[in-house]
Amino acid sequence: MKKITTILSLMLIVQITACSGSDPEKTGDKPVNGQIMHLTAESFKKLVWNYDKNPNDWKYEGDLPCIIDFYADWCKPCKMIAPIMEELSVEFKGKIRIYKVNTDQQKELASIFNIRTIPAVLFVPKTGKPQMSVGALPKPTFIQAINEVLLGK
Repeated sequence: MKKITTILSLMLIVQITACSGSDPEKTGDKPVNGQIMHLTAESFKKLVWNYDKNPNDWKYEGDLPCIIDFYADWCKPCKMIAPIMEELSVEFKGKIRIYKVNTDQQKELASIFNIRTIPAVLFVPKTGKPQMSVGALPKPTFIQAINEVLLGK
C-alpha cells in the first residue's frame, strides 16, 4: 500500500511540474519550433500592429513581412495547412515571419479582422496593406502569394 501511495504521489508531482511553466501558445513569448510564433493580443500589438495606438491607420511594426494564420484547434482545414506553415517557415527563414492566432483564445484579434471562417491567412507585406485569404490553400498557392505579395517577386 505504501508503495502505491508513493508512486501516485510521484505521478502527481510529475503532472503538476509538467503543467506549470509558461506555454508559448498562450503567452506569445517564444517561437514554436524556432520559427512559428503564437500571438496574443499583447504580442500582436508589439510585433504586427498596435491597433490601440493607431486604430484607423495600419502601421506594420515588424522587421520582415509576415503571414498570420488565424486557426482553431478543432478546425480540420486548419490542421491541413499547419504542416505547410511549418515547411514554409523553414523554406523562407530569414525572409518572412509566420505567426499563428488561435481564434478561440484570441477573440479580440479575430473580431478586429472580422474572422468568420477559418483558416484565414493574412499576408502582411513590410509596406502597404495586408491581404486576407480564406480557406485551406495548397502549398504552391502559398508560395506564389509569398513571392508576389510579401517579397515583391
